[in-house]
Amino acid sequence: MESSSVAEAVDAIRRGEPVILPTDTVYGLCADAYRSEPAERVYRLKGRPRTKPSALLAADVDTLLECIPELRGRSGSIARALLPGPLTLILPNPARRFRWVAGEDYDAIGVRVPALNGPTTEVLEQVGCVIATSANLAGEPDPRRLDEIPDEIRDGVAATIDGGDLPGTPSTVLDFTGDEPKVVREGAMPAAEALERAAAALA
Repeated sequence: MESSSVAEAVDAIRRGEPVILPTDTVYGLCADAYRSEPAERVYRLKGRPRTKPSALLAADVDTLLECIPELRGRSGSIARALLPGPLTLILPNPARRFRWVAGEDYDAIGVRVPALNGPTTEVLEQVGCVIATSANLAGEPDPRRLDEIPDEIRDGVAATIDGGDLPGTPSTVLDFTGDEPKVVREGAMPAAEALERAAAALA
């Protein structure tokens, strides 16, 4: 499959079309996060239940804070201590922003800032935040190469950025919405290491 240019991916996202972008973990199925319709397209293409949350993915923490100002304070300190990196942080979302990303719990939202340099960063710098989920069918393995992405997803997107072979282990997911952080999924970064860094930032 021929790789799209940054300009083609940016244009597709601005039109509300889904795209495939490489991250620091696996290939992501992404779309404009500022409207509900592109998110609906991502969920349909993946076959993912709308009750399941996805993540808000940005090029940097400052962009996340622009999108969700309520992340300033404790949540912002945690985000700055841990991101960028192969982590998804579930943080409080008191204003219930980006409901079409949050699944069935509007009071929380998952955020990602991948540790990247290259075309995905260039795309994100131009479009802001995108909704992101792994570019696989629901329940299937996470793709580390383009040829591991199912045909129905590759055929259903408007642009694909080829990032070569990726690490292939999905992000570690940590939930900071309660009094004590919870490990939702062990992944590319040891959860214990991330929790230690978060605790140090809040001390």
